[in-house]
Amino acid sequence: MTSSSDFSLDRARVEQLHERINSWFEANARDLPWRADDRTDWQVMVSEFMLQQTPVVRVLPVWEAWMDRWPTPADLAAVESGEAVRAWGRLGYPRRALRLHAAAQAIVEKHGGEVPHSYDELLALPGIGTYTAAAISVFAFGQRATVIDTNIRRVFARAVEGKALPHKSLNIAETRLAESLMPADLATSVLWNAATMELGALICTAKSPKCELCPVADLCAWVAAGKPEADYVPTGQAWQGTDRQLRGAMMAVLRAAVTPVPASLLQTGGRVDIAIPQELVPAVKKLAALNSSPEQIERCYAGLLNDGLTREYEGHVSL
Repeated sequence: MTSSSDFSLDRARVEQLHERINSWFEANARDLPWRADDRTDWQVMVSEFMLQQTPVVRVLPVWEAWMDRWPTPADLAAVESGEAVRAWGRLGYPRRALRLHAAAQAIVEKHGGEVPHSYDELLALPGIGTYTAAAISVFAFGQRATVIDTNIRRVFARAVEGKALPHKSLNIAETRLAESLMPADLATSVLWNAATMELGALICTAKSPKCELCPVADLCAWVAAGKPEADYVPTGQAWQGTDRQLRGAMMAVLRAAVTPVPASLLQTGGRVDIAIPQELVPAVKKLAALNSSPEQIERCYAGLLNDGLTREYEGHVSL
């Protein structure tokens, strides 16, 4: 099997990867609104926030609703942060909504309402780390940067290193490999980032890769090695009974509320004998059905307040 270091030096094969994967992408890429020719820099930025740990199918309707309501950073910056959290819906990890709102305010205050072009300026915005800064600079502004997400890491692990899965977490060796595989040409490099990400999302998937449809199956080190098993079993994040589940149920009650709700409604895990507005009944029932312990309820309620996701005032709480 060819090692990653040997492969990275075999420029002829690397160029074959570039040509085939990019050509496949041009013929098979999903028609996503943040990829449209007329998409705005802000639309790309919002998509990158929403797509973190969240599949496209869940992001699309929420993204479209956000763009209808807040088509520019200034539009989002002008509303209360609680409105952003409410509109985030069930995408999960709602602190992303707070960070996106804070980033919009920073864009208005420091950049005249325009998403900054440079990587360093993007990185300085609230909620933007190295991956998101690179992705926005590439997909919004067509700049040369190495984008490394889970899908891209999996493609490179298989095609180049001959491994079923990448390392459990991104390491220096993977970063160097990704950088060594980047095309020198600017336009080709932009396309390469999008193409390898799409190949990992649609074809080179984690559980059921469609090798028969892969444009580089004959170049793939993992296929050539007989598709060896991964050296670890990936585990999904637990949900049932976790603080994340309880916090989500509490947030669902607040999203359904037209006005602030009595704090006791959340502080008892939905098990309080008070009149409940009809629009809250389904969410409150789901909260109560968790039958969470008083200790977990107290911890999660306090956590939502500390994270700035909820506000408490005169015995009532709201987003």
